[in-house]
Amino acid sequence: MPTDRTVLPIPEPTYPHSTVFDVRNATPPPRFEVKAPAKAPNVLIVLIDDMGFGQSSAFGGPIQMPTVERLANGGLRYNEFHTTALCSPTRTALLSGRNHHMNNMGSITETATSFPGQTGQRPNSVAPLAEMLRLNGYSTAAFGKSHETAAWEVSPSGPTDRWPTRS
Repeated sequence: MPTDRTVLPIPEPTYPHSTVFDVRNATPPPRFEVKAPAKAPNVLIVLIDDMGFGQSSAFGGPIQMPTVERLANGGLRYNEFHTTALCSPTRTALLSGRNHHMNNMGSITETATSFPGQTGQRPNSVAPLAEMLRLNGYSTAAFGKSHETAAWEVSPSGPTDRWPTRS
């Protein structure tokens, strides 16, 4: 039976209880491990700061990006995207796949307020893309800054449920 990936985390299957008297005669169930689907694609997300759409050499711009040019020449061109022209909202939208207001990131974190959509605190109901991939059996990693932390949370004393290990 295929794994249902519509609910995350994927729940462990239930197995009948063992009723044998001697543990040496018991057969353990298979180890539960979520694996990425067969032939699952590799996923690589690159976000570049302070660069306009036409600045890459792949789109005729002056910034030499030979790898991006090779991808573009092979037919891979991304020319439809959403940006807010601000760091935090753009990053949180990319990291979660959700509109920046759904992530409570209506502006940069330093200007967060208590208004809905502006708190600077991604709600627990909004999982980052990397977490969704991990729960589907992918190995994930993230490198770089995310600028998702409200100013009053940037201290060694925490809270650590949101910063810096949340994403």
